[in-house]
Amino acid sequence: MDKLTIRDIEVDGKRVLVRVDFNVPLDEETGAITDDSRIRATLPTIKYLIERGARVILISHLGRPKGRAVDKLRLTVVAQRLSQILRQQVGVTKDCIGSEVEKSVESLSSGDVLLLENLRFHSAEEMGSPSFAQALARLADIYVNDAFGTSHRAHASITGIVNYLPAVAGLLLEKELKTLGSILERPAHPFAVLLGGAKISDKVGMLENIMGKVDYLLIGGAMAATFLKAQSYEVGLSLVEADRLGTAVGLMEKAVRNGVRLLFPVDVIVTDDLMAKAKNEIVSIENIPGDKRIVDIGPQTIKNFYTELRRCKTVFWNGPMGIYEIPQFAEGTRAMAKLLANLDAATIIGGGSTAEVVIELGLADKMAFVSTGGSASLKFLSGETLPGVESLLDKKSSITE
Repeated sequence: MDKLTIRDIEVDGKRVLVRVDFNVPLDEETGAITDDSRIRATLPTIKYLIERGARVILISHLGRPKGRAVDKLRLTVVAQRLSQILRQQVGVTKDCIGSEVEKSVESLSSGDVLLLENLRFHSAEEMGSPSFAQALARLADIYVNDAFGTSHRAHASITGIVNYLPAVAGLLLEKELKTLGSILERPAHPFAVLLGGAKISDKVGMLENIMGKVDYLLIGGAMAATFLKAQSYEVGLSLVEADRLGTAVGLMEKAVRNGVRLLFPVDVIVTDDLMAKAKNEIVSIENIPGDKRIVDIGPQTIKNFYTELRRCKTVFWNGPMGIYEIPQFAEGTRAMAKLLANLDAATIIGGGSTAEVVIELGLADKMAFVSTGGSASLKFLSGETLPGVESLLDKKSSITE
């Protein structure tokens, strides 16, 4: 972590613009927040600034409004929840730029918190518009990035504002970088990576980058079908990335060269219907019917994964083991979550749907760390530069530069 953080700057009385990730899940019928963990994750930064007399201006996106105002994606409900958690009133504006917003900011006193309306109501945000970034920057004296989950995006509020304000990291961003960085630099061994989800393609970079550091690689989820197909198994109607079969072979060969123990499913749950009450059966990977698809790992695979993971001192997990949204195809994922929650190891959850699973099961506090960034975590572990991190001031920089 070679970037300046809010600990390195003077914030008393300053207008501090904080990019947070309040893209929380909402109940489709009531519009209520169903999981506030992303709000709570940023509390250390917000409270730090409040306690030191900053005037705190929070900016975030919510959902995908595609450049227009969508009432159900307004941040009012987020401001209300944050007010409850902080036990102080958090104001919310009707827009995120403009004269009315500027007036609201000017009326802030030290320790006040204001949440600006959804950034993505403006298409200029995702386009990385310099003029939009300037309009946001005019509101503040200092910029803080605490939105790790969107730091892989070159959006105006992530990489644009840094051109007009001194830019430093928030405490959540710092924690994400240090925790995920420890996997790359000094993981306790044995070190296992447990991967699931739909595609190999979004995990290739990470697999290539960590192959020399990991001891065990366990593959489940829909992506297992591509690896099985690459080994000439019949996978029926399962999702297969046909253009990645060669990639799968290459990764398996690289694992062998690096002495990595590879584990694939030995049995799976298959069905011919993805309806909630569809009939399903357990079959070995040698007997997958041509007219059915893999929807979860089987009980023997769960046992095999248990055996290896219990040996480990570091485990990184990204991606469900099956179609978690359908309860009868979620047993493999639930089993892995429960196992990791009880391991005597550093268990790191790689954000996205995997984080949602452990939070839903009430196991987040049993894990060493639950990342707030799915794609951002994978890109970071791939060794790729995150634009939102790279653009912050280095430790050797002066805040007055």
